[in-house]
Amino acid sequence: MNKTKIDYVDSSWNPVTGCRHGCEYCYARGMAERFGKFTSSNFATMEHVEDPGSTFELYEKPDNPYPFLFAPTFHRYRLNDYRNKKGRTIFICSMADLFGDWVPDEWIREVFRACEAAPQHRYLFLTKNPKRYDALSAIGELPKKHWYGHTVTAESDIAHGPLFNPEGFNNFLSIEPLLGNATNGNWLHLYKWIIVGAETGNRKGKVVPKKVWVDAISGRCALRNVPLFMKESLRGLMGEDFIQEYPWEVEG
Repeated sequence: MNKTKIDYVDSSWNPVTGCRHGCEYCYARGMAERFGKFTSSNFATMEHVEDPGSTFELYEKPDNPYPFLFAPTFHRYRLNDYRNKKGRTIFICSMADLFGDWVPDEWIREVFRACEAAPQHRYLFLTKNPKRYDALSAIGELPKKHWYGHTVTAESDIAHGPLFNPEGFNNFLSIEPLLGNATNGNWLHLYKWIIVGAETGNRKGKVVPKKVWVDAISGRCALRNVPLFMKESLRGLMGEDFIQEYPWEVEG
């Protein structure tokens, strides 16, 4: 159970950590490599850890939160972290992509079962691989009551319209980090929520967004009555035009 700096949720929950997308701006990899360490415990050997195809499962809490650094790891001991907690909005797997192609189906099913066991919460998922949402919804294994987002950074990622838009599901788009003019207003209304944020950290080659990019997103959201949430990383840039809206508040 974790408090979080993700400003549109109350908590983050990481039953799975690690990712193979290899994004150069990834804060999660840096954090795992900073605070983690390889382990030679009975869970794995050094040879297995160094295999880029390896995945790991932990049934007991380790001494280090990232014993396999950023290799995909299922922390089964975390599944009940929120079962008896007061209801809140929870971002699931801020330190992973739960729907990456490398994640076993059973890991996803067990996370969903843990969500079902604690229905007092609002759960948000986010992926760069929304095809996995489609595959799971096609076989009836994607619960409709959660919020499913996909993340993009540039118009080339979304030029052909929304990547996940099935009837009856809560979908949202996270444009973060905003690396360019990332809008195509013809389909923004097909999302129930848009989130936009700037790249943070001090990466060499870091992209500083332009206000006109954010204004374009904001204008099209306003035209289509789509709630828009600008992350705190944009507050200074946007000034009086800074907006933070939640779809469940608009609907309620």
